[in-house]
Amino acid sequence: MKLRVSVVIPNYNGEKYLKDCLDSLMAQNVHSFEIIVVDDASTDGALAQARKLYPENGEAPRIRYVTHSENIGFAGTVNEGIALARAPYVILLNNDTRVEADFVETLWKEIRRRDDVFSVSASMRNMQEPGLMDDAGDLFCALGWAFSDARDRKASLYDKRREVFSACGGAAIYRKDLLEKLGGFDEKHFAYLEDVDLGYRAKWAGYRNLYAPDAVVLHAGSASSGSRYNPFKLRLTVRNQLYLLYKNMPLWQWIVNFPLLLAGWLVKFAYFALKGMGMGYIKAFAEGISLCAQGKDRRVDFSAIPFRRQLAMELGLLINTLRRFS
Repeated sequence: MKLRVSVVIPNYNGEKYLKDCLDSLMAQNVHSFEIIVVDDASTDGALAQARKLYPENGEAPRIRYVTHSENIGFAGTVNEGIALARAPYVILLNNDTRVEADFVETLWKEIRRRDDVFSVSASMRNMQEPGLMDDAGDLFCALGWAFSDARDRKASLYDKRREVFSACGGAAIYRKDLLEKLGGFDEKHFAYLEDVDLGYRAKWAGYRNLYAPDAVVLHAGSASSGSRYNPFKLRLTVRNQLYLLYKNMPLWQWIVNFPLLLAGWLVKFAYFALKGMGMGYIKAFAEGISLCAQGKDRRVDFSAIPFRRQLAMELGLLINTLRRFS
């Protein structure tokens, strides 16, 4: 059977969720795909349980396991899975998910609609309240904020295909050849915003990122980091936000958007200060500046990008700023 899709599942201490995720994949209405579980140095029994239930074999869908001796983060983990993928399309799927029976087939059909589509994001629903959205593709605005406009809103409001800024790496399909062309996920991110950065670079290269409402997945959320807001996530999101901007925004956009960027940083600082994490924000911001200095060779070559595309990108950032507060 010819492989159409490789499903890569990054796993870190997913004992509570991984079995259900694999069960739902094994129940798909097509079997022309493989599953690659990449375990990032877990300390629980998730991988042993998965191997017992679904041992590696040649049946379809075939499952393979890769293990790390030390934790390298989401970006490095999925990059390893992508490198091992044998199919032309790669689905990234969080371990704390359950997918509907037509999930793999639907995403495969959606990404093949047009040749200029780099990624397609699934309809991620709240596992506890499936009528509410968790993510419908991500947006990025001139405040320097990445956000999901769908989070905690009714799923019925997101029942149409649409273009998004980037696919959410928790449940999305990508063209493997373009993943390789774009250099994959930047491992300096470790975790958080690496998917937005990749979508940003794809857009600069002239590709599109879409959202498919019929590819439904239930998502527990924050299974690895523990909560929506915590010191670990704060540190990574703040430093990675600055690094992402440094790599993907040309100088003229920095100048034009600086008042908005400054406002975005101050609002975020005030928000986290009220939660008792103000000093953590400052330290993470300083770390982000250091990360930028280390990633000079990773900046987009804006001289090779038509100025009309740069103007279109700026317009999109401003529109998304309005959408953030609509």
